[in-house]
Amino acid sequence: MGKNPFSFRRTLSRRRNRKLPAMIPPETSAIEIVQTPKNDDIAASSSSATTSAAVATTSKVKKMKGGARLWMKFDRFGQSELIEWDKSTIIKRVGIPARDLRILGPVFSQSSHILARERAMVVNLEFIKAIVTAEEVLLLDPLRQEVLPFVDQLRQQLPHKNQVMNRAGHVDDRDGKQSSAVQWARTPEAVEGEQQEELPFEFQVLEIALEVVCLYLDSNVAELEKHAYPVLDELARNVSTKNLERVRSLKSNLTRLLARVQKVRDEIEHLLDDNEDMAQLYLTRKLIQYQQSEALLNSAASHSIVPAQHVLHRNSSYRSGSIMTSNYWDDDVEDLEMLLEAYFMQLDGTRNKILSVREYIDDTEDYVNIQLDNQRNELIQLQLNLTIASFAIALDTLVAGFFGMNIPCSLYKKDGVFGYVIGGGTAFSFLIFLLILGYARWKKLLGS
Repeated sequence: MGKNPFSFRRTLSRRRNRKLPAMIPPETSAIEIVQTPKNDDIAASSSSATTSAAVATTSKVKKMKGGARLWMKFDRFGQSELIEWDKSTIIKRVGIPARDLRILGPVFSQSSHILARERAMVVNLEFIKAIVTAEEVLLLDPLRQEVLPFVDQLRQQLPHKNQVMNRAGHVDDRDGKQSSAVQWARTPEAVEGEQQEELPFEFQVLEIALEVVCLYLDSNVAELEKHAYPVLDELARNVSTKNLERVRSLKSNLTRLLARVQKVRDEIEHLLDDNEDMAQLYLTRKLIQYQQSEALLNSAASHSIVPAQHVLHRNSSYRSGSIMTSNYWDDDVEDLEMLLEAYFMQLDGTRNKILSVREYIDDTEDYVNIQLDNQRNELIQLQLNLTIASFAIALDTLVAGFFGMNIPCSLYKKDGVFGYVIGGGTAFSFLIFLLILGYARWKKLLGS
């Protein structure tokens, strides 16, 4: 209406330009979206979309980094490596359920567990939180101050022990591959004829962990004993609020330490009572059995002795290797039993030390209570003596009160009567005091 056709075409072109970003496919990058249209509104919307996408990506990265935790990996020769892994990576690597990783979390930081799984052993002893396999150990939070002695012991003892096993022909190379002459795969006759010198890798790690934990608890008990006896002796000499507060703090620390020792001791006792659980801890033995069964299945498949469908089961799990497990190996847990019994006795000795300190505390408390009871009895006796004296004095005061009345009496007119009355009343009161005091002693109401 009054406009040339060129202005109408400009309006159409503008509308088409506004619809252009909706035609761009989702796969196009944010940079292409910004460069294609030159309109300011479209550029602003595309830049906000890019910013939100970048923020979402950053949050995902931070969330993934937040789920990862610091682990230290040790092989059987003591070679270590610091790695950050999340839960899914750990589960895929060692083949344990997710609930076992919760045991290593902060919720169960004060509990003690030694769990046997198909391919790994989960160890949670005080500050040591590790996952042990037949070839490596994964240690959680290795840079903590309490864990550093355990890390040093692993670096010192694992190379020495496994080099000895190498000389004996138990291990082929430094990758942890085991030869056919592995000690734990020998026949029962060979085991009866020889004495086993070295433990499997998983038991070496378990032994080092128990040793470090026992030494740590023993040192805490020794330090507690060092401070306990002087504090208790001071309380026995002087019962004061300050000394009572020190003993109260000492007793609370003793109770917590006893609970920690008791948890580790109970876990070892639980394993000793169940041979099946101890047999499941032989990870090296199960690995060898799995390798042997796999070799037999491969040999049978190559000679066409076993149908092909039976060979498919060889990669299912370590349980496929348990088909070849002998009854001798299932029952042979003597090595682990001796290892656990040694540290069970050590923990039992540590527990007895704590109980002896607690008995000394109980004895000191009984002695203090006896002292307080004695002082209370002395106060009661003093109060009784004062009560008897007050009664005797009250009699004398009664006589004085009689004579203090404004009643006419002939004794008021006699000279020298005042002294006799005062002396007689005092003597009578003193006599009453002695009589009541003697009666109380005769009835053993007062001490001699």
